[in-house]
Amino acid sequence: METKKKKIMGAVKFQYFFLFILFGQCLNAQKKNENYISFKSAKEVGSYFAYKADNSVLVSAHRGGREPGFPENSIENFQHVLEYMPAFFEIDPRLTKDSVIVLMHDATLDRTTDMSGKLADYTWAELQSVRLKDNKGNVTSAKIPTLEDVIVWSKGKTVINLDKKDVPPHMIVALIKKHKAEKHVMATVHTGAQARYYSDHLPGIMLSVFCRNEKEYEDILICGVPWKNMIAYVGPTIDESNKRIVENLRAKGVRCMVSYAPTHDTLNAMEERQDAYKKDMEKRPDIIESDFPLEIWSILKK
Repeated sequence: METKKKKIMGAVKFQYFFLFILFGQCLNAQKKNENYISFKSAKEVGSYFAYKADNSVLVSAHRGGREPGFPENSIENFQHVLEYMPAFFEIDPRLTKDSVIVLMHDATLDRTTDMSGKLADYTWAELQSVRLKDNKGNVTSAKIPTLEDVIVWSKGKTVINLDKKDVPPHMIVALIKKHKAEKHVMATVHTGAQARYYSDHLPGIMLSVFCRNEKEYEDILICGVPWKNMIAYVGPTIDESNKRIVENLRAKGVRCMVSYAPTHDTLNAMEERQDAYKKDMEKRPDIIESDFPLEIWSILKK
């Protein structure tokens, strides 16, 4: 009888130990997920990205971010950023020789990988041995990801914004439809015609539209895509050249995005970048795109 009682007590203790471990894992998972963003409907997506006149600022990681030690356009870098802050990611789809969509900003492999030559000259199988470099040129263990892998990975975590490179729009549409990813994938468009194409084939999808000048603004104005489905890229900063456009867009509920990638991000010293960021933030952009989202976030938190 005593032996049987000990066995029962041992089983109970094991169950409590198992529940304790499971509870701890749940807490860790919750901690890891606190910066994730996800949406149940297109309406929620639109509400998240809509201009609200509340001085809130969203952060977009240009090329998926180029944080120290991590390659751009890599899942490893996306995950690293999300461990510290909420963000969405502007990424660069390109085609391999055998028409697999992968992430690569440049048309060539030289700058960002340990291989050289044109990406379009290699098949997906031939790229399996290629490794990505970080922003200092150091080779990492990270591999070139496919867009499909990134779409699957990003669901429930973040929004990815697909820049326009060499992938035909119908291939992008097909992949988004395949994974029913309209609620966590948006597309960058340079013209009203491009905006209309995506809106017609993926009703309700968010678009990042170019509105840097009057010509681009008018082109988007007449394309017929609902303003609630847009954010607008207005240039590297907000100044007198685009001030009226920004006012018009905000009046329609559209957040205005600036990109520091071609300007402040190119400064070598972090202190210089931080000073430049702070000065430009006084112009009150609604979305900031940067190669260094964690540096932007460190300022916004203060």
